[in-house]
Amino acid sequence: MLEQLNGATRVHFIVGDPIAQVKSPAGVTQAFEAHGRNAIVVPAHVAPEDLLVWLAGTSRSRNVDGIIVTVPHKFAAFELCATTSDRARFLNTANVMRRNADGSWHGDMFDGQGFVAALQDSGAQPAGKRALLVGAGGAGSAIAHAVVMSGVSMLAIHDESTARRDTLIKRLDGLNGVRVEAGSANPEGFDLVLNATPIGMKDSDPFPVDVTQLAPHMHVGCVITAPAITPLIAAARATGCSTQTGADMFAKVRDLMVDFLLEK
Repeated sequence: MLEQLNGATRVHFIVGDPIAQVKSPAGVTQAFEAHGRNAIVVPAHVAPEDLLVWLAGTSRSRNVDGIIVTVPHKFAAFELCATTSDRARFLNTANVMRRNADGSWHGDMFDGQGFVAALQDSGAQPAGKRALLVGAGGAGSAIAHAVVMSGVSMLAIHDESTARRDTLIKRLDGLNGVRVEAGSANPEGFDLVLNATPIGMKDSDPFPVDVTQLAPHMHVGCVITAPAITPLIAAARATGCSTQTGADMFAKVRDLMVDFLLEK
């Protein structure tokens, strides 16, 4: 992978705070190589208060073609894009940016599409199902939108920030004919139980939902990639639920991001 690294290599960043936990630099770099591109992804640890200055400096480098955006910068990244997709504009968030011809940035958001694609690959078809989503942040907002557009019968959203939750509900309720309402940590009565929070990354974390209320007919999904099997996923499998992991989601999101970044 590094044999072709030279002065002609096109540079992409993945920016976040923290950044040490991300696994995408190698995977996306390999995907670029598979497409025959001399390109690499480099991690950048940037605090929220430094993002604007960092991007201004990064934009001066003429060999930087794209930026992948992770926690907590997805909402801020949207504001720094000159143009965006309709999807990103609806959500006011972006997880990937590529150069426009004039050097400004064009943003899109693929977390939701990737999550639903992984859900479908696992055999759980969302159409007509009752879904509970925990997390209304950048990834959660995108997943909520994608789940609604996939035709669930209803979506309940639970977030520790009731203001953030209610804002997302207001934007989504009635979209595609789907009822969207406030939920809780109790998954009883749902078919899909989806965690879009970082809860589960640390050994000391509680469960994002009450796992004693999980049932075998449920499908449980999680966005976390490290650990590979979160306590939520382990508990769901012990109950007999079908599951999808953060790695399942990321594989789908990666493919979408690579296609976006390489698009001319």
